[in-house]
Amino acid sequence: MAPKIPEVEETSPPPQGRAFPPAARRRRYTPGDVRRFLTGWVPSSPGTHLWLAVLAATTCVAAGLPSHLRSYLLHSVSTNLDELGHHPIRVLIASALWIETPSGFVFYAVLFELLHATAERWLGTARWLLVAALAHVGATLVSQRAVFSGIRAERLPRSLEHTIDIGVSYGLAGIVGVLAYRVPWPWRWGYLAAVLAFFAYPVISRGTFTDLGHLTALLIGLCCWAVTPPGRTAGAAPARSRPRRWRR
Repeated sequence: MAPKIPEVEETSPPPQGRAFPPAARRRRYTPGDVRRFLTGWVPSSPGTHLWLAVLAATTCVAAGLPSHLRSYLLHSVSTNLDELGHHPIRVLIASALWIETPSGFVFYAVLFELLHATAERWLGTARWLLVAALAHVGATLVSQRAVFSGIRAERLPRSLEHTIDIGVSYGLAGIVGVLAYRVPWPWRWGYLAAVLAFFAYPVISRGTFTDLGHLTALLIGLCCWAVTPPGRTAGAAPARSRPRRWRR
């Protein structure tokens, strides 16, 4: 008769000399883990954090100025009709480096980390910057064209020719659009419906030129499908693939 093998209960400790695999142990995060994450995250999205650093500096400058000087400064870097007519290139660049309310910097910093950094890591710095720039410039020109038409038709006050129009929201809206191609197909339709409703509803209800600019920037981002990398999502639906290039 074969010797009887003693049964081991599930609650009994592992035999001596054996240990549970590392995956079964509880992972404890240390300050070193956080430091390693940060030192890896920031270099992986250099453009985002350089832009954010410039934005922090300009926000500190604006916050330290008296209200009348701050208003003068922000008007001079605004993409309103007056400044676009005299200094188009300068204000199109400078307007993306300032925000109107210094207290909103933390909010924008969070959005930069969630949206810009994610998109830059995915697209690469050059393509990410291209999408953000196209959205910022395109939305600015479309919205200001609407202001110009409204003033000529006497539907908008002439004071809008000199209004403050600065900020980073058009670039962010464009990135929201292009990130749709990062969402797996089972969820992409819901993402598209949500962001389109979020940006279209203010245009329908209030119809300000800024609301029109946000919706335009989103649509520009959605049109940037061609700059996304070939492996867009893990669960990509079957779609028309890009034509293959012949190689020698």
